[in-house]
Amino acid sequence: MERWIIHSDINHCYAQIEEMMYPELRNVPMAIGGHEEDRHGIILAKNDLAKKYHIKTGESLRDAFQKCPELLIVPPHYDDYLFYTEEVKRIYREYSDKVESFGLDEAWIDITGTEKLFHKTAMELAEEIQRRVFKELGLTVSMGLSFNKVFAKLGSDLDKKQGLAVITRDNFKDMVFPLPVADILYIGKATSSQLNERNIYTLGDLALSSKEYIKSFLGKNGEMVWLFANGYDTLSVNSSQQVIKSVGNGITAKHDIHTIEEAKIVLSMLAESVAKRLRQSNKLGSVISIGMRYKDLQGLSRQKRVDTPTNIAQEILDMVMILLRDNWNMAIPLRSLSISVSSLVEKETYAYQMSLFNTANEEDRYEQLHLEEVIQEIKERWGEKSIKYGHSLLDEELSDFSTQLGMDIHPPGFLR
Repeated sequence: MERWIIHSDINHCYAQIEEMMYPELRNVPMAIGGHEEDRHGIILAKNDLAKKYHIKTGESLRDAFQKCPELLIVPPHYDDYLFYTEEVKRIYREYSDKVESFGLDEAWIDITGTEKLFHKTAMELAEEIQRRVFKELGLTVSMGLSFNKVFAKLGSDLDKKQGLAVITRDNFKDMVFPLPVADILYIGKATSSQLNERNIYTLGDLALSSKEYIKSFLGKNGEMVWLFANGYDTLSVNSSQQVIKSVGNGITAKHDIHTIEEAKIVLSMLAESVAKRLRQSNKLGSVISIGMRYKDLQGLSRQKRVDTPTNIAQEILDMVMILLRDNWNMAIPLRSLSISVSSLVEKETYAYQMSLFNTANEEDRYEQLHLEEVIQEIKERWGEKSIKYGHSLLDEELSDFSTQLGMDIHPPGFLR
């Protein structure tokens, strides 16, 4: 049976959801972005009117305003984006039990065999899904329909205005081969440059080259993209829940960090956020990592394993402070900090070995965990600023951020 796989992409997702909620935004050049004064001043998404000014995702607000002085910047509302993108995928799941998310706005849908159930062709099903998403949620999605995931993804990029491109075994050479090599998955700027240096500019050039030759300078990645270009992708649509491998959070500070005390203000809030998310996921972690980015944008990360897996903020903070002191070149101020915890285990399945002698330490851990849970309950009821650690008051500008920041969902790995 021939496979039929849809790749669906919500067009300029964040901006379109804002337009759907507030239709007046469709009449002005608008972009989703952070606050420049808070040093989060980049474009996250833009609407069609802003696109006409050649405003690009990822560029600074300063550059965007130079292109379009009347550009309206809307702050991101992640809870809304999570809700509506999940509603879109709820519609997808009515047509297949094999729906694989690729970030918030993209997903693969394996409808192989579903045509018989609905008595429609694969293309008719794709068109029906597009119509339903627009009718029920007011959102447009572009789609690619093909016999593999890579070409389906490629097809959804061909027409970003509620388009539908069908790439089959019969027409893929005509549709795919003329496209630039950078259009396919896993070919970024560096790989594209390496291919271009060897006069390989199009996917047809890549497909018709010797696999061994491509592999000779790109390694295993070269073999993979050669297979992709030739349509040999057989990866399945993975509908299983994503396995959480780590929990982390990070922030770019409102001003450069010069001292250990300033760093602790930021790290304590990040540790609190990470510990809360570990508890919400019922996880414990034994590898604690810190990420540091200097004022000159050079960065480094360090990690250390703890003897007992934890989801206690104070224990996470204690470890990252050790890592900070051991590795920070204090001659250069820090611009941003991050914390992550990995090597996760389920809390219920972890066999905790109690000590026969050091019971005081175990009681301290229990009391600290209980304290943090009470603090979290207070914040959830009365707001994040209702209770603070005393040291955060030493620099209220550094502590003036939400611990929900940095919790964006990024695309999971394409390869399994």
